[in-house]
Amino acid sequence: MINASSPAKDAGSVNYLEAMTMQLATGIGRLPDAVRASHATYFVAAQQSDGGFAGREAGSDLYYTSFALRGLAISGTLYGSCAEHAADFLRQQFQKQLPVVDFLALLYSQKLLQAAAGIEVLQDAAPAWRDRVVAFLDTCRRADGGYARGPENPRSSTYHTFLILICLELLEAPPADPEATVRFLKSQQREDGGFVEFAPMRRSGTNPTAAAVGGLKMLGQLSPELATATADFLVGMQAPEGGLRANTRIPVADLLSSFTGLFTLFDLGEHQRLQLELLTQFAGQLAKGDGGFCGALWDTDSDVEYTFYGLGTLALLATSGHTYDFQTAS
Repeated sequence: MINASSPAKDAGSVNYLEAMTMQLATGIGRLPDAVRASHATYFVAAQQSDGGFAGREAGSDLYYTSFALRGLAISGTLYGSCAEHAADFLRQQFQKQLPVVDFLALLYSQKLLQAAAGIEVLQDAAPAWRDRVVAFLDTCRRADGGYARGPENPRSSTYHTFLILICLELLEAPPADPEATVRFLKSQQREDGGFVEFAPMRRSGTNPTAAAVGGLKMLGQLSPELATATADFLVGMQAPEGGLRANTRIPVADLLSSFTGLFTLFDLGEHQRLQLELLTQFAGQLAKGDGGFCGALWDTDSDVEYTFYGLGTLALLATSGHTYDFQTAS
């Protein structure tokens, strides 16, 4: 657990998440004004009384708050009372012990508020705060070069390795042993070109593949050979309904896997290999008329996480000239 009693210092350059935010914001600018407005209104209406955002269960949560703020940021609407209220919620969270996934959400959320709304969540950082956080993250590092989900977990995780690399990048702290981390991530790749979450696994998944590629990108180790093999796997994850599946055992597509797979293919320069028009139809069908996105064709409820994935997917597709015709669909 991380004691988040003080904020991170400002990053001096564009990092992985900031680059993603700018890329998605560019694509969203190509969507119809009414579409952007309806989903931005959905995010604002989802804000809780304490300033945070909830998932499908009651109560504000840092994880979902981060997705809501990212959605507002790429929509160009993270400002004013909504942003101020969110800052109040984040200030309360800095006093708590947090797992890595929540700490990343907190760290990035406060940077979003700083960049989009000029709000400093906490101005007085303890001088040794950054070093304490980096030292904690290092306790999650394992002998194989990967990172576990916490100090008590013995097994390296592809996803948590990716999360901790993002945290270190936001903190402007280099990984302790980047060569070993690269070896770990590459060892998670399987013969089908995809990556697994844990070393003993044999079946690749879309989301661990996206995490591995993101980590290798941050470490400057995306080779052409890796890109081709990984793209082959991800393209094969496209389901008949147009979206991407989480893995080969799951017969239906979901919006999370569709977004992470599409974004990764953009990183690899291979997104044109997908049936983009079919993916556009899939993502557009998951948008609700009054704002928000469901997670899959079988889903009936929306939430802020999937609304971010939905907007992000449509934004990426718009940069390739593919836009969903909401007027005809309605």
